[in-house]
Amino acid sequence: MGWLEGSAVLVTGGASGLGRAIVERFVDEGARVVVFDRSKDKLDGIAADLKGAVRTVSGDVTSFADNVRACTVAEEEFGGLDTFVGNAGLWDFNRSLLDTPADALADGFDELFAVNVKGYLLGAKAAAPLLRRASGSIVFTLSNAAFYPGGGGPMYTAAKHAALGLVRQLAYELAPYTRVNAVAPGGLATDLRGPDAMGLADRSLTQELPINQILTEHSALRRAVRPQDAVGPYVLLASRESVITTGTVIDISTFGIPQRRPPAD
Repeated sequence: MGWLEGSAVLVTGGASGLGRAIVERFVDEGARVVVFDRSKDKLDGIAADLKGAVRTVSGDVTSFADNVRACTVAEEEFGGLDTFVGNAGLWDFNRSLLDTPADALADGFDELFAVNVKGYLLGAKAAAPLLRRASGSIVFTLSNAAFYPGGGGPMYTAAKHAALGLVRQLAYELAPYTRVNAVAPGGLATDLRGPDAMGLADRSLTQELPINQILTEHSALRRAVRPQDAVGPYVLLASRESVITTGTVIDISTFGIPQRRPPAD
């Protein structure tokens, strides 16, 4: 029996990258999952691969109506909702303040914050009644950029700091009926995209950067981290093993840790 046996879970941005890895692990742990994503093709792919264990919803996390629709699918198909995982996000590809034109900065900010912050807020709002009924939990995806500079440009870093504030505030507001926590990964080799307003919607993280090389050279553990390597803390926070845990962020980034020289042979 898995840690999430019988649980009903909703994962946003769940059809690819880290989101898909979360969905696959949750299914392995016995959960039934609603996968909410804007890509119909990717949703069709994960539905075919995980047959029967998932339901899919195509929509926009910045739309409250779409978030409600995804929660309704969980209620109708699985009888309720135990965990909401807010994971959909955009990256700013390290675009700096000084090098970004003002109009792109303004429009990119609106688009990125709408997904990375408002999407979490609206998803939590839609899920809250079902989670309260189940004494359930919320788990957000943050980043090392929620604590430190350099994990993105000013838009991404500010958005992740804002989402950290959201974790703390919602943990305060929704207690004692719903736990609110987060996981903060470092860099991952995924197809994470950027704001369309900045011409970054069709460019993925792995296309833009030699991410595996960067991760290997600059992480304390000297390894390229796969999305599958990052999902354990999500399982822990969603499970009843964390029944007294709220307002907590599990930081699993290995960036920023002083590196030691490898031992001599």
